[in-house]
Amino acid sequence: MPAVLLRDVSKLENPDLFYGNLEKYILARTIYGEAKDYDLDVKKAVASMIQNRVSTSYKHGGKYWWGNNIIQVCQKPYQFSCWNRSDPNFKKLSQVNSEDPVFDMCLRLAEDVQSNRLPDNTLGSTHYHHITLSPYWAKGKQPVVTKYPLAFYILD
Repeated sequence: MPAVLLRDVSKLENPDLFYGNLEKYILARTIYGEAKDYDLDVKKAVASMIQNRVSTSYKHGGKYWWGNNIIQVCQKPYQFSCWNRSDPNFKKLSQVNSEDPVFDMCLRLAEDVQSNRLPDNTLGSTHYHHITLSPYWAKGKQPVVTKYPLAFYILD
């Protein structure tokens, strides 16, 4: 995906529409990259967790280490492995389009997040990992919900 230069955006007739679409596509690609092989409930959980991170940022004055909006949260380095250039899902998420029915579903979920129509099925979670992994941040913590095969946590 090519980088967007701010000087280019300032010339747009409707920059809010541009950013809204960019946000939707980045969120949908993140959901796709992280959960394309899982059921709808898991995809919703990933989308909810991203929205929870944005909400947590607002609770901390609009600034938080993982980012302050959907784009920043999704693309914070090493937070969502699908965006790591070395991850096999990176190539898939960068090339997928709405003709793919799974990606089309992810686009609809992203729209639901943007319009606050997606109920949070993670109980406010801000982190998750695959159940076969043991990240350092989960040591001694209990997941608040598991959406197979992902375990979700509230950590802020």
